[in-house]
Amino acid sequence: MAATRPQDRTGPGEEARENLRADMARLAAGDESALEAIYTATRVKLFGICYRILNDRKEAEDALQDVYVNLWQRAERYDPARASPISWLATFARNRAIDRLRTGKVRGGAVPVEEASPLADEAPLADALLVDAQQSAQIHTCLGALDDRTRDNIRSAFFDGFTYAELAERAEVPLGTMKSWIRRGLMKLRACLEASE
Repeated sequence: MAATRPQDRTGPGEEARENLRADMARLAAGDESALEAIYTATRVKLFGICYRILNDRKEAEDALQDVYVNLWQRAERYDPARASPISWLATFARNRAIDRLRTGKVRGGAVPVEEASPLADEAPLADALLVDAQQSAQIHTCLGALDDRTRDNIRSAFFDGFTYAELAERAEVPLGTMKSWIRRGLMKLRACLEASE
């Protein structure tokens, strides 16, 4: 039976954070499937942290594997009152990578240990990546609700780079007609997206 997740009341970013908190709680309770959800939501960010410290893809992959193995073994140590899940996991990943530096497991090219701790992490947060993925999925869902002609013309204009004049010529309609089709389609698309927020 799938776990229910808290409903979003403030936006997709908060929903992503709540989902990650819920997955951490499920993992701490022994739910194996939660580890896969956490991995999917956080792997890009955590790999970026490990890679910036270790400066070696293979070493970063090994460090990331250590992170998830240790997370599985110690998930109950996460305290939501002290840190957000992504902050806790980012610290965990940074510590795993630094441990690899200290034990001499890493080939040349890594940053010195003393420089690793304060190393800035410029990558987007995992919850921001989730928000982007959710928004992209919603756009495609709303596009799918449009009639074929409108959807195809909007995709051609905004995804393929066709001008309105090229689209009008291709459809053998006046330029004003094409502009009206796309404008009406964009209004429907906006209404669909606003309704889904």
